[in-house]
Amino acid sequence: MEWRIERDSAFPTLVFAAEELAQYLLMIDPSIDIAFLKSGECGAFKDTLKLQVVSGLPTGGGQDDAYEINVENGTGCITGSNPRSVLLGVYRFLHELGCRWFRPGPEGEMIPSKDLSACFVRIKDAASYRHRGVCIEGSCSFTHVRNMIDWLPKVGMNAYFMQFSTPFTFFDHWYRHRGNPYMAPQPASVDEVTAMVEILIEEVKKRGLLYHAVGHGWTCDTIGLRGLSWDKIKYDLTDKQRELLAMVDGKREVFGDIALNTNLCYSNPKARETIVSAIVDYCRTRREVDYLHFWLADEANNHCECENCADVLPADFYVMMLNEIDRRLTAENIPTKIVFLIYYDLLWEPQTKRLENQDRFTLMFAPITRSYTTAYYDGGADAVTAAAELAPYTRNKLIMLKSVSENVARLSRWQTVFSGDSFLFDYHLMWDHFYDQGGYESARILFEDMKNLDKLNMQGMVSCQVQRAFFPTGLAMNAMASSLWDKNQSFDDFADRYFADMFGEHAHEMRKYFIALSKLFQATYMRGEREHVCAESAKVFGDIPAVVNNVSPLILARYQEETDPCLKKTWGALTVHSQLCVLLAKALSQKAGGLQADAEASWALTVDYITRLEPQTNDLLDTKYFVDVIGRVIRGERWLSGV
Repeated sequence: MEWRIERDSAFPTLVFAAEELAQYLLMIDPSIDIAFLKSGECGAFKDTLKLQVVSGLPTGGGQDDAYEINVENGTGCITGSNPRSVLLGVYRFLHELGCRWFRPGPEGEMIPSKDLSACFVRIKDAASYRHRGVCIEGSCSFTHVRNMIDWLPKVGMNAYFMQFSTPFTFFDHWYRHRGNPYMAPQPASVDEVTAMVEILIEEVKKRGLLYHAVGHGWTCDTIGLRGLSWDKIKYDLTDKQRELLAMVDGKREVFGDIALNTNLCYSNPKARETIVSAIVDYCRTRREVDYLHFWLADEANNHCECENCADVLPADFYVMMLNEIDRRLTAENIPTKIVFLIYYDLLWEPQTKRLENQDRFTLMFAPITRSYTTAYYDGGADAVTAAAELAPYTRNKLIMLKSVSENVARLSRWQTVFSGDSFLFDYHLMWDHFYDQGGYESARILFEDMKNLDKLNMQGMVSCQVQRAFFPTGLAMNAMASSLWDKNQSFDDFADRYFADMFGEHAHEMRKYFIALSKLFQATYMRGEREHVCAESAKVFGDIPAVVNNVSPLILARYQEETDPCLKKTWGALTVHSQLCVLLAKALSQKAGGLQADAEASWALTVDYITRLEPQTNDLLDTKYFVDVIGRVIRGERWLSGV
């Protein structure tokens, strides 16, 4: 049988969609033949499978995704509201044929073997939310990021965000292998990382993904202080640089010796002009950027205290610069969307200024200090009441918000002055997921947050996260993707399907196992929401080894017997994870029991174990971030500013 795949244009994403379709069809049924056809007019050929961009689908426009699939016996149509939507439709068609993409990379996909001579798929679907993306963070290699970009459209995601003008720090974390004596450093220069990123951007655009860029760095790069990381550096400032810096405690200096954390004196027209001109120049030269992020400095309580700044909220200065950027881009007919950030001090809405052209901008809500114990909707019901009780802005003396309801209330205040496009920028898979070694409860909270974003008047999510969040499973990542595409489903139904696909006849037993681990690895303890010395927590942590040992024989047996590469990888990861749980449980039990020295010794053994095995788990687990995050818990360190 020959499948004739016809595309209605030479647009690169449609070409790629045709190639992907052919590749997977041949893996499913090697007996078929593939022929590619290009028509100048849709419908020119008979008995073909057409890939088309059409209007009139459930949602339209270049940013919103919808597709329709009508395929029978190798003929029919996969149509989309834009080229990317056609690619998403191709992957949905393959999903209906039995393909599964549990995690990035070739070992993360499960491809069925079946006869395709009588396949039939009819679906019409549209994404619940416009924004469905991932932002680079953590420690990662070129391959890690490339595999993530490749994976995103396979599960219905549509955007990728490359932070910084050059996201050097994330690649540097990986290539230097800091903290892992078992992996030899292989440093990459800034120029090498820049060259890698250009190739990765091509991968983003080939798939038609919405490309987000920059964010951090505008307040330092533009005055000659390169913001490549959060490392402390002693800077020799010129007088021209110093006069532009924020005055804090009577001094105009680099805040805490970290350029990225340094704000400027925004009442100074030179400071504003420096940033505005740099952003407009960037938009002129980087037309591949769909969403350019303009953020002020990172961290909290670092804004200028000079007499000209002191009585003006940071958000008012921010809006002044945003309006000027829009005026100049409009004058030059540059369509780039500008993303502005609601974060730390900017959670307090402007008092006197308003955005003049709301269509230019997208609001990004980033409640970095929130707790993940409660989902948004669980805490959102009292947001209106809480809004009336919020503390006023107090320059450089803010105590940041941990509760969901307070953060939602701050968002609601902003929404009274901005009603345009918006999305959530949250951190479920940056740090907090390490607290939940079962991965079940954290996935549930993430799922519920995503499906209820419309109740917060948000149009989606770009997840700021480590790129390797697939250990012990990819439950949370897949939960996020699934609920962003379809908000009208339940977590239980999603989890049923996920575990059945991944574990087959062992789905029920493995789901119970992960639920038990989520409960026993008390995330509330590790978030600091319980006392450090807590007899109850010590006992609960002490119960973990028995739960692990009860399931370990099954995990080991399945790993030894499995021949499918994807499932072999799954069970192999669980053998590593089970021992990690036992070691970590001992350290946590000792800490909660007041045996701090013993806890740190047990933690050292845990670190040695997982760093030794990093070559085996490197595509699943960000070992550096795991060690950094849980290490702070063991040592009892506070690390987020303003909390």
